[in-house]
Amino acid sequence: MTTQMLKTPEVDLAYDVHGPLPTADGRPPLLMIGQPMDAGGFGALASHFPDRTVVTYDPRGLGRSIRKDGRADHAPQIQAADVHALIEALGAGPVEMFGSSGGAVTALALVAAYPDDVTTLVAHEPPLIPVLPDAEAAERVRAGVRDAYEAKGWGAGMAAFITMTSWRGEFTDDYFAQPAPDPAVFGMPTDDDGSRDDPLLSDRSWAVSSHRPDIEALTAAPTRVVIAVGEESLDVFTGRTSVATAELLGQKATVFPSHHGGFLGGEYGYAGQPEAFARRLREVLDAAG
Repeated sequence: MTTQMLKTPEVDLAYDVHGPLPTADGRPPLLMIGQPMDAGGFGALASHFPDRTVVTYDPRGLGRSIRKDGRADHAPQIQAADVHALIEALGAGPVEMFGSSGGAVTALALVAAYPDDVTTLVAHEPPLIPVLPDAEAAERVRAGVRDAYEAKGWGAGMAAFITMTSWRGEFTDDYFAQPAPDPAVFGMPTDDDGSRDDPLLSDRSWAVSSHRPDIEALTAAPTRVVIAVGEESLDVFTGRTSVATAELLGQKATVFPSHHGGFLGGEYGYAGQPEAFARRLREVLDAAG
């Protein structure tokens, strides 16, 4: 693996290249992107593609990537432009892409804006609130996570986030009638360290979950777009957004093993089934050929 830095006027983007460029097998590189997760989360998944050249990166302002634009928010269109610049810097496009969570949102924005950058996109569980029938309630739930974080810190915010993302079905009055979750029940700290800059729990990434995918541009693009969903996620928030996004694109969501972090080893204490996940990803990518 080699680590490189793409320097632009607005950001220094750190990225890792696993394997040779040009690629040894003649296939395009496989770019794996997340948000707010950085390249560190793809170690287990990338290890199951020893025959492929895999590229991972740290999004603007996260991990090792230093932003110079004076902003603290995270917006899909800006990150899409960063990924476009990265693909150009690789000199090996168009690429195949796996995007997960906010990275899937970035990837959808990328394909809409730069349709010649990606041959096949597997967009795994994009958390797109506007596609939901209960979008207004979901926005209220998201605000509740931010409010818990602002009021009591990281542990309270994360407990509220877990409660949101594990709720089954639409957000109903029963959801809002629940007492505030106790961070200790989830093994989260109950003390407050005073920080309020977490990209997941603050409102800094609301542009990600508020993104409206450009369905017309996506369907017109030459890119093969596959919306993926974990088998354990089907009736929770990110599973519902995945199914709804797939329907807008005239397809059914492609089911993958495990949950929202199904490709993870044990990096964040949220292990999935990376070997089975990688096998499924390989099947989906190879189906394009």
